[in-house]
Amino acid sequence: MIGKIGLEEHFAIEETLQDSAGFLAPSVWGELSSRLIDIHERRLREMDQHGMQMMILSLNAPAIQAICDPLAANEMAIRANDFLAEQVAKRPDRFQGFAALPMQDPALATLELKRCMQDLGFKGALVNGFSQVNDPENVVYYDAPQYAEFWRVCEDLDAPFYLHPRNPIPSWSQIYSGHPWLMGPTWAFGQETAVHALRLMASGLFDHHPKLKIILGHLGEGLPYSIWRVDNRNGWVQDEKAYPAKKKLGEYFQNNFYLTTSGNFRTQSLIDAMLEIGSDRILFSTDWPFENIDHAAIWFDSTSISAADRLKIGRTNAIDLFKLQL
Repeated sequence: MIGKIGLEEHFAIEETLQDSAGFLAPSVWGELSSRLIDIHERRLREMDQHGMQMMILSLNAPAIQAICDPLAANEMAIRANDFLAEQVAKRPDRFQGFAALPMQDPALATLELKRCMQDLGFKGALVNGFSQVNDPENVVYYDAPQYAEFWRVCEDLDAPFYLHPRNPIPSWSQIYSGHPWLMGPTWAFGQETAVHALRLMASGLFDHHPKLKIILGHLGEGLPYSIWRVDNRNGWVQDEKAYPAKKKLGEYFQNNFYLTTSGNFRTQSLIDAMLEIGSDRILFSTDWPFENIDHAAIWFDSTSISAADRLKIGRTNAIDLFKLQL
């Protein structure tokens, strides 16, 4: 398929490059680091070779979210966003941007989101999971009450918010002890992000802000397969729900969430996601440079879905969601 658009596609600046050093084997660090730093050379060649018209670029992980000092996090976010805006300006026909945000301070994050959307022309934000605030052990999730104004502004700006994974902090990772292979994309990324997404659903956030748009990668971090059970639990027991949200969580999943194919190139998983939330809410992505563009594109172009669904997932859903002028 020609004209695909991807929206979980990462880059790094020199100050955040080492944040990605532990995700893959040391033997491929030279390759991965060169992929992260490059934007206009190999990345574009790979896109051209595999029918990818555009990438919406985002900073690597955890980057801003792991900078405990809120002011330092804000400074780094501004630096990364300014750099990204410069790169997008060189080829706006091929690249657009997601804002990196200093979620350690909701007021600063709100100001930076406004700047990126209104002044830099970004298409939303991508945030790398929870933020560490003032102390590495102080972890904050975005269902907390101090984020109420941030979410109001996010809805007012019609800014899609991509909730991207990061690993749990070491003191919370005992279940992975002795099994480091379970960290990252194998399991910990999905588990951590799914729980964060469920917390947002259960908090009542989408009752207050029904037009909010949250994006999850990797075909939903396992939630399409599990969301029914999350709501049903022991369905024969008539106990009251223990969270503020007014609806079943599956309803928010279907109405406020979008999923991408980033790093999950499996037809059975795609069809499960389509059955759960519909093809109008699924979008193509590759997860470059951590995954290969050719692996994503060759699979997607031949996967057994209808031509209409392939066009929506590969292209037109992104055009509609991000109001792209193509």
